[in-house]
Amino acid sequence: MADTPQGFQAGQTALVVRVPEAEPAVGTWRERLDPTSRTGVPAHVTVLFPFLHADTVDDAVRAALEEVIGRHRPFHVRFGRSGRFPGLLYLAPEPDAPFRRLTEEIAERWPEAPPYGGKYEPVPHLTVAQTHDESVLAEVEAELAVHLPVAARVASVDLVVFDGRGWRQRAAFALGRPDAPGDA
Repeated sequence: MADTPQGFQAGQTALVVRVPEAEPAVGTWRERLDPTSRTGVPAHVTVLFPFLHADTVDDAVRAALEEVIGRHRPFHVRFGRSGRFPGLLYLAPEPDAPFRRLTEEIAERWPEAPPYGGKYEPVPHLTVAQTHDESVLAEVEAELAVHLPVAARVASVDLVVFDGRGWRQRAAFALGRPDAPGDA
């Protein structure tokens, strides 16, 4: 399997929470400075990447995802501040605990799919820009601040698959059973 210029391989999957409410604030910056935007990835918070290869995501896996994700209630999130990793500017979700719980439970259920392949400790974030030019990141951060905070309600997690050219939604899993923890 050949990697694309973005490093993705056909058949890779991810579990993400789309945040369309953030698009007005981050869309232009993401188009310019986030290569994943050019592969069809909307503003989002990653729950788990990479997940299982698309060929192994069958009805049983989808049913298990539905059960695990369904244990969590919908929640409200606010993106009021930015943060940085080396070469990356992001918006920090507050609270981030619901995202962390989703990641932990899914990774526990599928230990063969550790977050980021086990390379990084998962930190919930919404990527805005990727560049090693610190002055560009500082400019984006300053201009982005006037559009914050962004508020959203999280009610589902999407399974997306890379088809060799771009990311496509394969399924959506609703959060929320009446006995699930959360802030509905």
